[in-house]
Formats: sequence, C-alpha cells, structure tokens
Amino acid sequence: MSSSIRFFVSTILLFFIQSTFAQSLEYVENKGQWDSKVKFKSDMGGSVFFLQQQGYKVLLNKKEDLQKIAALYSGHFHDEGGSHFAKNPVANPEDGEDKTTLHSFAYEVNFVGSSPNATIIPDKPLDTYNNYFQGNDKSKWASNCKIFQAVTYQDIYKGIDARYYTDKGNLKYDLIVHPGADISKIALRFDGVDQLSVKNKNLVIKTALGEVSELRPYCYQLDGKGRSDVDAGYVVEGNTVRFKLNNYSKSATLVIDPTLIFASFTGSTSDNWGYTATYDAGGNFYAGGISFGSGFPVSTGAFQTTFGGGTGDGGLSGYDVAIIKLSSSGSARMYATYLGGNGNEQPHSLIVDNAGNLIIAGRTNSPDFPTSAVNYGAGGKFDIFITKLNSTGSLLLGSRKIGGVEDDGVNIRSKEIAGPLSIARNYGDDARSEVIVDKSNNIYLASCTQSPQFPVTAGVFQSTFGGQQDGVLIKTSPDLSNIIFSSFLGGSKDDAAFVISINPLNNNLYVGGATTSSDLQGVGGNNGPILFSSFQGGVCDGFVTIINNTGTAQLKTCYVGTAGNDMLYGVQFDKLGFPYITGTATVSFPVINAVFNQASGKQYITKMSADLSSVVYSTNFGKGLAVPDISPTAFLVDRCQNVYVAGWGGGLDIGEGYPNANTIGLPTTPNAIRASSDGNDFYFFVLEKNALSQLYGTFYGNIDNVPDVGDHVDGGTSRFDAEGVIYEALCANCNGIGVFPTTPGVWGPRNLSSSGARCNEAAVKIAFEFAGVGSAVQSAIDGVPRDTSGCLPLTVDFRDTIASGKQFLWDFGDGSPQIKTTVPTTQHTYNTLGNFNVRLISIDSLTCNISDTSFTNIRVRDDKAYISFNSIKLPPCEALNYQFNNTSNAPANKPFNGKSFEWDFGDNTTLVSNAPSVFHNYPAPGTYNVVLRLIDTSYCNSPDSAVAQLRIAPNVKAQF
Repeated sequence: MSSSIRFFVSTILLFFIQSTFAQSLEYVENKGQWDSKVKFKSDMGGSVFFLQQQGYKVLLNKKEDLQKIAALYSGHFHDEGGSHFAKNPVANPEDGEDKTTLHSFAYEVNFVGSSPNATIIPDKPLDTYNNYFQGNDKSKWASNCKIFQAVTYQDIYKGIDARYYTDKGNLKYDLIVHPGADISKIALRFDGVDQLSVKNKNLVIKTALGEVSELRPYCYQLDGKGRSDVDAGYVVEGNTVRFKLNNYSKSATLVIDPTLIFASFTGSTSDNWGYTATYDAGGNFYAGGISFGSGFPVSTGAFQTTFGGGTGDGGLSGYDVAIIKLSSSGSARMYATYLGGNGNEQPHSLIVDNAGNLIIAGRTNSPDFPTSAVNYGAGGKFDIFITKLNSTGSLLLGSRKIGGVEDDGVNIRSKEIAGPLSIARNYGDDARSEVIVDKSNNIYLASCTQSPQFPVTAGVFQSTFGGQQDGVLIKTSPDLSNIIFSSFLGGSKDDAAFVISINPLNNNLYVGGATTSSDLQGVGGNNGPILFSSFQGGVCDGFVTIINNTGTAQLKTCYVGTAGNDMLYGVQFDKLGFPYITGTATVSFPVINAVFNQASGKQYITKMSADLSSVVYSTNFGKGLAVPDISPTAFLVDRCQNVYVAGWGGGLDIGEGYPNANTIGLPTTPNAIRASSDGNDFYFFVLEKNALSQLYGTFYGNIDNVPDVGDHVDGGTSRFDAEGVIYEALCANCNGIGVFPTTPGVWGPRNLSSSGARCNEAAVKIAFEFAGVGSAVQSAIDGVPRDTSGCLPLTVDFRDTIASGKQFLWDFGDGSPQIKTTVPTTQHTYNTLGNFNVRLISIDSLTCNISDTSFTNIRVRDDKAYISFNSIKLPPCEALNYQFNNTSNAPANKPFNGKSFEWDFGDNTTLVSNAPSVFHNYPAPGTYNVVLRLIDTSYCNSPDSAVAQLRIAPNVKAQF
C-alpha cells in the first residue's frame, strides 16, 4: 500500500476572523496588478494574506482602526460601549484621538530549503472574476483575474506538498507528506515577528499588533486497525518552526478533511418545504420541495412560472412542486420552476439522466397536472407522477400520471396525521419512493399503492394486489411514452417499496422497503443470522428483494429484522456487485465481522452476498437508546467501499409523536464541521471499508437554544454522488427561529419566507473526500458538451468531469499513441471514419483505489449536409412579404426528409418545413436575423445553421 500522511495545521488569524461562518477566503490570481512576488492574494476581513513561491506573507491591520476609518467615511460612529453618534468622529476635537491612522504590521513565512520551482495548482474556481483598473498606470491594470478557494504547491520539498484553503471561515494549510519523503526537511522561518512560542500545543506568533495563533498540528492516519491519531507538535528554534511526530506509521492511509462546499436557501418568499435533492455530472445541485404560494423565485423562461394553486390537505393550504437548480458552487440560480396543476403535488425523488435532464417522481391529485401522454390507469385520489424536464428547465420532455382509484404514492397516510402507524415510523415516511435511470435512460420507480386496481402490465412477477397496501415497481421508456412494466410488490398486509438500485454486474433490480406482511413472495430457506425467510416480529420488518430487469421474475426475497420494529431505507452496490443496506431498528442487529460497532446503536449497515444468502459484515451506529436517532435520507457505497449515511432527528419527529431519540450524543470526529447538536439537526456518518472504523461524523443545521421543529425533511430522499459528496435538501429555519448557517456568496443567504410556517428549503453540499480517485470522461464537439458524433476530420475536446487525479492516461481508440497529461483535459483530431472507444484512466497513487477508468464512444462520419438559403422581396412594394429559398445540399445517398429543417424568421415565428421555398409576412419594418436550422440528427453536422440579417425599411428593397 502506498504510504502518506497529512498534517492538519489550522492558522486562525484572531484579529479579523469574527465568526465561524463569517466568510470563505478566496485566492485571487496575480496578473500584474500586484508585486511580482505575489502569486495569489486573499482579503481576510481587512487584513491580507499573500501566497508567494516559497511561503506566504501576512499583512495585519488593526481592527479598531479599520472600524473608525469606516465610520469616518460612512458618517456613523459607535463607541466601544455601543453608543451611537450621528456626527463625524473626526470633527469632534474633544476626545483628542486621530480617527484616520491605520496601524498595520506584516510578517513573512518562508519554507527553508524549499524548491523555487514548486508547481502551483489552484482549484475550486468560483463562477466569477475580479478586474483591477486602479490608478493611471495601465501596466498595473488586470482583468478577468480568476478566483479560487484553494491553492496547492506540489513538491515544495521533494515528495511534500502544501495546500492552502479555508475551513469554517479559518485559513488552513495542509502539509502532505508522500511515501519516502523526509519530514525533517520541513522548516518554517518567520521573518518580522517579535517572538515565537508554543502554548497549549498551539504556535503563538507575537507581533506589534498582538498575538496570532496557529492551532496544534492535527494529524491522523488510517491503517488496517482503523483510525489512529498521530502525535504531532511544534518545535521552535529561534524564528524557525519544525514538526515533531512520535507515532507515525509508514503504511498509513491518507485522510482528507471534509469540505463544506455551500449551504443556501432557495430564496422563496412563500412558505417552501424541503423534500428531495440530486446532482448532475457538473456538480450542479437540484433541490425539490413544495411551495404554498406565488413567492418561489422562478426564472424567466422556466417551464411553469405561475403557481398552480391547490386544495386544503390535512390542514394545509394548496401547494405545488417547486424545483430549483443551483450552480456547483451554489452562487447562481440556473433555473427555478413550479410543477403542478390546480390540486396538490409533492416531489419524493429526483435523478438526472445521462443527457442532463431532470426526472421528478412524486404524487399529485391535480386533474390538470401537466402530462405528455395519457394517464396510465383509472386514476383517483393521489396518483403517482413521473416528469422529465430538459437541462434548462424550460421544456417538458415527458410526463405521466400512474394510478388506480385509491391513494397511490402515499405510504399509509398523510404526514398531517401525527404519530407512527404500521410502516410509517418517521415524520415524512408517507412520501418515500425512489426514481433511478439505467445507462439507456430507461426510468425505474419504486413506490406504493392502496389501489387494488393499480395498472399492471402482462407477464409481471406479481399481477394481483396483495393486501391493504402494496409496493409497486415501474419501468418506463426514457420519454415516458411506454410503460415497459408495472407490478405489485407485497403480501397480505402493509408493504412499501422505498428504494431501488441496479446490480452493476447483471442489471438485476434490488428493491428495499418495509412490511408488516408475513407472506412476501420469493423467500427461500433461512439465510443466516440477520437475513430471514420469515417475518421476525414487532410491528414491521425491512425487506430486500431481487427482480430481473424485465420485471417478469422475483428471484429472491429476504426479511431484514429483529424482534423489534425494523425499517429498511437504503440499498446500494459497491463496484464488485455486493449489495449494502441501511435502516433503523428498536433492537440492535447482531454484530458480524465488524471491528467497528457502537454498542446498542439503532441504525444498522449490512453488507450481503449478491444472492442475499449470507452476511459479509453487519454493524450498528448510534448512541444506544431504545429508539432510532435519525430518519435516514441518503445512502452511498463509494468506490473505496466506504459507506455513507445521512439523516435527521429530533424536532418534528419527536414533536409529532414518532419514536426518535434526537441527535444529541451521536459521535462526531475531530474534523467535524459542527461537533455539537441541539438535538434537532442533520447528521452525516461515514464508515470505513469492511467496518473498520468511523471515518467521519458531523452535525449540520440551525443554531439555536430554544425548542423548535428543527432541521428536517417533509418526505423524499437526497443523494450522495460517486465522489462522496452529499446533496441534501432540508426544510430549515422554520418560523425564523435561530440562525441557519449559509455560506458566503450563495444564491439564497437568508430565509425570506414570510407566510405559513415560514420554512425555507435549504440546499447543503458537503464533500467528504474519502472516495478515492474517480474518472468520468466527457467529450465536446464545437463547444457542445456530451456531443459524441461529428464530421471528418473531427476535433474533439475531452475532459475528466471529476478531475480528482494527479495524472490522466488517454487512449483515443483510433490506434494513435496513448498520451499522459497532468491536467484533466486534452484534445484529439480523428482523420479516419469509424466508431472509436475512448478510455481515460485517472491516477492518484495516494488514494485507496489508485486509479479509476471511464469510457465514451466517438463516431466519425462523412454525411455532412451544407446549409444555405436566399431571400426574395415579393410585390407589391409596400408589402412586407418575403420568399425564402432553401438552397442546402445533402449527400447523394441521404436526401433530406420531411422534418430536416426549421426556419426562424427573427420575429418570434418559426416553421418546420422541407419545402424548397417558404413565405413569410413581417409585421413591421425593422432588422431581423433569419436562421435556417438543420434539425435532422441523421447528418454528422447536426445541429448546424445558416444565418442572414434582413433589413426592412418602409418602401425600400431589403438587402442582405
């Protein structure tokens, strides 16, 4: 195993960092606007941090002086006791104090003996830039200066890197020691400081303006026995600082600090409850919830910009689905839209398909819910819906209502009826289901029904209604026009399918949920100490079942339970095809083959064999009270086989009478984003591969000291991506109580809801950074992402959308030599026709999996169509009638079909026509951009177009 270790050295400049969530430091590149020694500059609330080639420089400004100067120019002044003076402070000569002097101090830190040629790699760029046009010396002007959230210096010493970033508003740097590197080479010389000392293991830097602290170097490692701290400390020799390690293991596994990427509200001014979230290949965040009015911040051109209304539901007023797409940094709204009719609807699950389109699944009772195909089934009370929007949220690509005459998509009863009943054990359990897609963009949904007449297809594994409530499993075509199969799933009592996953090795479907039925289909002999062939007792058990991909056979089913009340909320696979499950219990599961276990914990994680016949390991986490601590919302097994669980507890769960022990006392790790809980928070937990240790634990949520509904979801599921990044939707800051910690620069920094419960949906994105190196190759042709087909000769831009590797090995599939790059992008030109399989191997020898491989296919063709047209002004002269002649040419063996072209006449009028001539009458004189578009994708240059500008003046012949 490759060995490495990382120091966690947090530099907190106490003069100007005011609050944990006060700001996120940004590193601006130097393009000549500052001294040439400066590589990046960061403004830290009035003082400045400069990154140089072999170290850094700190400029401290006295906080009180900055406040007085600000008061001078603002016309407002507060004395130290908080009294307010309206008059100019400088104009008051009685106090005899100069309010215009700024006291500053600078010191410099140099890495002694470091390389002057270290490679500087900035990362985590923001979607913005700075311009500097100060003074009249143009040589000091600079524009489009990029802004980053982290900077890495590779090989400052041989085999040692330095990484600068921020964590919870504090400046931090990591020293990363690679295998074989000499730790004793690291030496930091502080020039310009008055004194260095070590107090309580912290480094104290004495300056003329006071003391600055660097926290004790925090360091830990992972080995086969789990996680262990490394005893690290500072050694001061005059003005030089070194590091001392006492128990460093050469076989240590790299551990990386988690990063809070962003936390944002939607910015709705109407009551807006959080349900579900997902992501796309670019790391963009999709949050789905419900809105109770017209205050949701819809975007221009969105599919539905008006609130559809609704009817009273269990004491609630009417509501619509509300969807917002945020950029990967959370700084921009990419689109926001309503989705709904004149009844009520809510989203339970979101997924983005392989083309970047968003799929939404939930329930609706609106007769006029927007659909693209006839309802599947008779319909009745609440029906299931599945809807697909394009990547810009402007177009409905497919939508279908599915249901019988009773409630569909409602697990047991509405959440507005409080307290546990049957297999609804948490607030929000009424709204659990999951939608996923396969590689061909077919859509799968696991949900539930109370309709004996629920529509099923011929030949499915269960064609009859089992009992009081059944699970349902549905597969549709990508555009929802075809229901490929639809089946019941359940016994004679209450059953619900909550989650679904596809086995990566054979495409079988694994469906999980909860049941009170003792007669589920597909059970076999006793399968081991946890997975059973019979109902285990209590109110409910979990279950997991295997269905073939055609929906025609139920291959195997097992109960997952104890003598208590058990629920199954997650099923996921590792890359080797092993299924994992998670859920909650009221009697702890047995511990099997697990080094890590939290005694009597009521949340379980179990790894099974693919045929469900045995348990590879099983363990529990939680504080060990009689009932579960959390209601799970997201689940993942990463490429390194670490396991992630997200969930929430306390608050509404307890307030509504559900059995929940709240989040106080759940175990956190030293690098937690938030180490303590008020009992009503979200909790994120990471288990190391093979259940060796707890890699991570943190809380996140509202900060307050009064009882309230707490941070929660009102139903639905959120997701982790393959990199171990959580995309979590929350219903947050209800009634405006306390403070929900958003991050700087996000789209929605505040809860603006002013009606109803005054809740606002929040989006939280956290990168846990345990998933190892990943690879996801994506092509672009002529600047169009995901384009994989074009005309000979064909130049293609490739990029690794994950970009977590240190080296990238590219094979273009056309017999040309492989190339290796240190950046995640490259370009290649194909000079022969054919289909080519492109392979990318992303490599980082310090990660748990070392390398990861991805593929894409490129098609090079010679069926190019040439697009052109001309126009003729038609008589009479005073009319505005024009004839447009399509002069385009097609390959001899591929004539244009009836729908090859679209005309755009530049006056918001379009026409699909293959006629050699078309006619158009313009409404008024003016300038019009006329476009002829090739929309037939059977040609290698589609989409392509020809454009001409038409200028029309009264009684003047038009000219091009």
